[in-house]
Amino acid sequence: MSEVVSALAGARASGMVELADAGATGMITLRGDPAVLGAAVQAVLGLAMPEVRRVVAGEGAQVLWMSPDELLVVTGYDAAPGLAAGLAAALGDAFATVAVVSDARAVITLSGAQARDVLAKLCPVDFADFPVGCLRRTRAAQVAAAVWRTSDSDWSLICFRSVAGYVWEALATVAQPGGEVALYR
Repeated sequence: MSEVVSALAGARASGMVELADAGATGMITLRGDPAVLGAAVQAVLGLAMPEVRRVVAGEGAQVLWMSPDELLVVTGYDAAPGLAAGLAAALGDAFATVAVVSDARAVITLSGAQARDVLAKLCPVDFADFPVGCLRRTRAAQVAAAVWRTSDSDWSLICFRSVAGYVWEALATVAQPGGEVALYR
């Protein structure tokens, strides 16, 4: 894989939350029958199939439920090609696809007590009952995104790299001090 240059180039910003570019992140899309995908994920990553709208995390990888027939494996950038080959081998002749999409997507992290408020300004999601390990595919302002909660105060948002600058600027704008809404305190 060629060296990737992040759309956000290691950007960081402070406001009501801390925003950070997650940098080069490995991502593998798996499509197919959930039972077949689950068996391959278990065999290669040692992780269980995530439940609907959930994330399963393990040593060096997370598996995100994206739709009834789609998973996204998030891992280290350099690890993605090898894991993809292992997953393809585990799937064998099954009717399924494995695609490394690391260079097509960007990950932005949000940290802080007001992260839900910041996300709620851009995403049409009720974050009131959104436990750690929960995921939603949604929109961030005008673009497709997925957001998941990684801890009590930490969140990750993934979007297409081509619109990462737009999403970053939107998040940085709505996270400015003085815009607190205190919806989720």
